Amino acid sequence: MKRKLTYLLLLLPLLLQAQILTPIRWEAALGARTDSTAEVVLTATIDEGWHLYTQELAEGGPVATQFRYNRPVLGLTTTDAEVHSDYDDNFEMELTYYETKAVFHQLLRAEKADEIAGSVTFMACNDQQCLAPDTWEYTIGESSANAISGTPENADETGSSLSSDESSLLWIFLMGLLGGLLAVFTPCVWPIIPMTVSFFLKRSGAEKGQTTKQGIRDALLYGLAIIIIYVGLGLLITAIFGASALNALSTNAVVNLIFFALLVLFAASFFGAFELTLPASWSSKMDSKASATGGFLSILFMAFTLVIVSFSCTGPIIGTLLVEAAGKSYLAPAIGMLGFAIALALPFSLFAMFPGVLKKLPKSGGWMNRFKVTLAFLELALSLKFLSVADLAYGWHILDREVFISLWIVIFALLGLYLLGLIAFPHDDDSNRRTSVTRLFLAIISLAFAMYMVPGLWGAPLRAISAFAPPMSTQDWVLGQGTSAVSSAAEARFDDMEKGLAYAEAHNMPVFLDFNGYGCVNCRKMEAAVLSKPAVEAHLKNYVIISLIVDDKTKLDAPLTVVENGKERTLKTIGDKWSYIQRSEYGANAQPYYIQLSSTGERLSDSYSYDENVEKFLDWLIY
Repeated sequence: MKRKLTYLLLLLPLLLQAQILTPIRWEAALGARTDSTAEVVLTATIDEGWHLYTQELAEGGPVATQFRYNRPVLGLTTTDAEVHSDYDDNFEMELTYYETKAVFHQLLRAEKADEIAGSVTFMACNDQQCLAPDTWEYTIGESSANAISGTPENADETGSSLSSDESSLLWIFLMGLLGGLLAVFTPCVWPIIPMTVSFFLKRSGAEKGQTTKQGIRDALLYGLAIIIIYVGLGLLITAIFGASALNALSTNAVVNLIFFALLVLFAASFFGAFELTLPASWSSKMDSKASATGGFLSILFMAFTLVIVSFSCTGPIIGTLLVEAAGKSYLAPAIGMLGFAIALALPFSLFAMFPGVLKKLPKSGGWMNRFKVTLAFLELALSLKFLSVADLAYGWHILDREVFISLWIVIFALLGLYLLGLIAFPHDDDSNRRTSVTRLFLAIISLAFAMYMVPGLWGAPLRAISAFAPPMSTQDWVLGQGTSAVSSAAEARFDDMEKGLAYAEAHNMPVFLDFNGYGCVNCRKMEAAVLSKPAVEAHLKNYVIISLIVDDKTKLDAPLTVVENGKERTLKTIGDKWSYIQRSEYGANAQPYYIQLSSTGERLSDSYSYDENVEKFLDWLIY
């Protein structure tokens, strides 16, 4: 675990550094070309001490090298480069990679006038650190016979780039910031502000409200201590569970049921049914430690006091953030916690620097209870997402799309009525009956959102909630399509690989292989934003569609025993089987993951993952 923590601490600064390291440089060239085919030659020049991973890596490891082309491929991407193999203590597995130089060849189906383009997604590592995965793009025109250099995807004029993984980490960081800002206004955190100011006034000797350099320094250290605690928690969770286990966590049905129950419990508490608090002795001990010790240690204890006292309010926010971060990468939990801690620490540091600001703050009271109840409505709505994942995984069919949308309509309509003062809870005072301008606007937004979802009861796509709602396939009735929500290509749609491939061979049709997941948020986004588009559906009608759900908990008729990474393991569920096929056959374990196959099961294309660019998907979807 110590080595994992060291690895993560080394990796974190790389995301924040201003200088962009480029230890691997790519070049693209056109090889032999005929009237109907073209050969692409891709050369990777690797700095000494660095290495490039191969195309096939086991689950839970670093990012394997992936090639994508704008024309249909004929066979696989090959190379004669020497493959090195070594056991990596950080990932705890045998890894294969290239050193110094690697030249890759790929034959494409293309006319002589066709422009050849593509991209390479790769990860560069040495013995001490790994860079974030990057994507390099290139274009080769008709007359391009010599090697040309491509540009990184999304590159700006300075040469820096923002890969999909980096975008994902940025989203997690922003989610953490939002969660931290929400936490500041919760009833458990707000009362700690006067205690914090009093603590730092005593330390700086400024009881009369005068700030000093010592007080400012201590306030900054206090903010730093809060950040250290929360980021340390994120790193610890990653080090204990590992990247692959965190990915499984985000889609595990039992874990999602636990989070559903916890969010409902917290919502009930915020509605006023009961109070959730940690043992008072915990916070008392931390507070006494802070008073008894000196220097940074006392400030650290004060920060721990804040974390413990506020847990009953921050717990559900942090839990939701960690589950969202679980499916991303090794760094995602720490990055999410960094955003959360910065947002939470900033106001406390400012209050500690400038105690006079406290006098201008509104006193806790009715407004805070209304904030707490509003948060309860949102937690109740979010809890249904976790229940939906378990419902889909186990096939209970108690929360199909119509039921889910109906519940959300009711929840957000009730929230709107509460904000208008038409509904009251036990802890609300008489001021709740008076609607302020701010509450009026919030009520309008909530009620309008509830109305927006109404057409979804009859099959409207509702793109705004596609990441949360169950897939369209669970819709029992769609307006204009009778009792089925399946597209017109339903007769060529399968959820079993063997049956789908048999049908494809019998009808001489290509295969669109879709590795999917019930708990996969990005899968729902792709279905709503890309796969449901008329232009895409028109192309998909020419394919046999095979959708394989990797978190399907349906038991296999008989368990399957396989050997993976030199270890024997047993596949017990349908999801286990499809997940193993994705890892062993295609070297990937993330969803969504799309592959085109021939009627005989041969690979026709590189993979396509989450990207809501419809034109880009159509360029890839060529047969």
